[in-house]
Amino acid sequence: MIHNIKFRAFVYENESIDEISQSILNVLPEAEIEAEEAEGLLDDKIIILSGVVSKKRYTKTFFNTLLEWTDLDKLNDDLERKIDEKGNWFLRFDKTDAFDEKWTILDKGDAIHLKVKIAAFPAKKEIAVEKVRDAILSK
Repeated sequence: MIHNIKFRAFVYENESIDEISQSILNVLPEAEIEAEEAEGLLDDKIIILSGVVSKKRYTKTFFNTLLEWTDLDKLNDDLERKIDEKGNWFLRFDKTDAFDEKWTILDKGDAIHLKVKIAAFPAKKEIAVEKVRDAILSK
């Protein structure tokens, strides 16, 4: 159902790179995390952690855990606005909660950003929304 999951999180100067990395691994245990240095608007140092998870067994585990650990009503209600025309599903998880192994979905703010490519043919929003909604409602 999922082709791949791209992830990204920003680590600011007042945060621990190890803790944010662990937060990512609590959501995507098999993730291989790459780090890149960047500079913020105020010349502060930012580390961008990112990567892609594409093995089917890992994406399937992620999706099944998502359905178990999150608010299914919120997931279902947000589908239309969180899936784009190409079938990408955008999710954000609270970094602090993820460190504590809780999956709290956010609409904005500092978070672990996921871009989940839904396996839909043709790759259209309506088909992707329907596939995800069917999986949520069958849970």
